[in-house]
Amino acid sequence: MSNIASAIKNSIPNAITSLNLLCGALACVAAFSALDPVLTIGGSHVLVGYEVAFLLIALAAVADFFDGFVARLIGAVSGIGKELDSLSDLVSFGLAPAMVLYNLMRAARPDSLLCFAAMIIPVFGALRLAKFNVDTTQSTTFRGLPIPSNAIFWIGFTSWYATHHSVSQWVVVALVVVLSLLMVCNLRMFSLKLHSLRLKDSYRQWLLAAAFVAFVAIDGLSGLAWAIAFYVLLSAVAGTGAENQK
Repeated sequence: MSNIASAIKNSIPNAITSLNLLCGALACVAAFSALDPVLTIGGSHVLVGYEVAFLLIALAAVADFFDGFVARLIGAVSGIGKELDSLSDLVSFGLAPAMVLYNLMRAARPDSLLCFAAMIIPVFGALRLAKFNVDTTQSTTFRGLPIPSNAIFWIGFTSWYATHHSVSQWVVVALVVVLSLLMVCNLRMFSLKLHSLRLKDSYRQWLLAAAFVAFVAIDGLSGLAWAIAFYVLLSAVAGTGAENQK
């Protein structure tokens, strides 16, 4: 019985991680109906595909947070869980936002092949995660833009792009290249996690949190892209402090 109980305990975090992966996979499906109504709430409000994809990516982020939390809480941290977590993050925070961008670009310019540039995002996301997994120097700091932050940027940008199709697709391609390179560069970036409520110890986190609230209040979901841009700038100016992150 003890072996069965141990197996069940060790499977709990992996089950939560699998929910992350499932949400990411469903977000990819929703992305292919990017501008089509796919969900009605209360019989009146309709969500289109890219909005449903955003909700699923957000749910994936919740699962991504709780799998590690639960694993540490019950003492079920494992190598398999770490690898499964990376694979799930690649789908939810790399492939899913790329699918949203691809479909919106294709809807805006059906005759253009530039939409395939969106596929660069999951490729560099995979490199980002692989680099993190083998880089022992990132035990207390991390380098490059975390892949969840990459997803936040693309949620913000694509929510704006969905209603601004007139923007040049070359501008979008340039953003894809810049964000992808940020994921694998050596820029040291601080963790978003608060480990102290003292302003002196966590002033960057508090400043970034205030920026997130301000940008979203002013510009809605599109403000998320500006908040991530501010995060990169703040990291470059203030340097690192910090804790580990994917």
